[in-house]
Amino acid sequence: MRKFFPDYFLITLKGLAMGAADVVPGVSGGTIAFISGIYQELIDTINKVDFTFFSSWKKNGFKIAWQQINGSFLLALLSGIFISILTFSKIITHLLATQPIMVWSFFFGLVIASIFFVGKQIDKFSIGSISFFILGTVLSYYITIAEPVASPDSYPYLFLSGFIAIIAMILPGISGAFILVLMGSYSVVIGTINIFREALLTFNIELLVQSILKLGTFAIGAILGLKLFSKVLHWMFDHHRNTTMALLTGFMLGSLNKVWPWKKVLSTRIDSHGNEVAFMEKSILPQNFEGDNLLLVAILLMIAGFLTIFIVEKVGAKFSK
Repeated sequence: MRKFFPDYFLITLKGLAMGAADVVPGVSGGTIAFISGIYQELIDTINKVDFTFFSSWKKNGFKIAWQQINGSFLLALLSGIFISILTFSKIITHLLATQPIMVWSFFFGLVIASIFFVGKQIDKFSIGSISFFILGTVLSYYITIAEPVASPDSYPYLFLSGFIAIIAMILPGISGAFILVLMGSYSVVIGTINIFREALLTFNIELLVQSILKLGTFAIGAILGLKLFSKVLHWMFDHHRNTTMALLTGFMLGSLNKVWPWKKVLSTRIDSHGNEVAFMEKSILPQNFEGDNLLLVAILLMIAGFLTIFIVEKVGAKFSK
């Protein structure tokens, strides 16, 4: 039984970390959930949420129905994610534009440590688990080199983007934000989040309504995708845990290409603010990078990211007891 304030406050902090990760193309909020020890509970909780909540509420009362869907956990986590996305969307996109090597170096170390953390939870290796590890690695790597499409902002496409991106966001190693980049919706979604925040601060009703309609369409697609896919993940963890863990480890290994700090820009695009940003990139060695490669700083940040995972793991293990 959780003690309300310390335990749920910690879950909210984990939600803040998940939200920040989900904003960054190449980093998965699912990875943060996994290393912080709440991934299994998150999948199980999502799987419990359905329309039977209302019948249970009517029959047993709100308190019992709320407990049955683990509502306090979900509310604390979603509050953290929501606050984080609103807060960090502008900060992280700014840092990625101005200090990309430093940001990606930290995340590279974070993902490396996550691979070890998730991989060690595989009880035993078999032909099946090894095959799915290779499949996850190849699939994830292919996603990182796929060519994005143009940036559509129609409501049907936003719905589809939410449906597909949320599946990636809940998978460790696959970035939902990067899936949005591949689909061409990233700049639209992030731009709309920034407009929503500014509309709230300036009480601009017209912009607020427009942003709510777009974000609402995206959210409906995300909720539907999350609900449907959580059942698949729940079944996989119950019946094929080792194979699932191997697949997720492969996803993370393949995603390293995306978070490699040193890139060569192959082509550019114009974002929602009219700025020229990278469209297609390829990973290169630090010595081949044009300009200051910040190698020493990058290595230190990789180590910091690596150690962060172990700190989070220790803290998560301590509070889960």
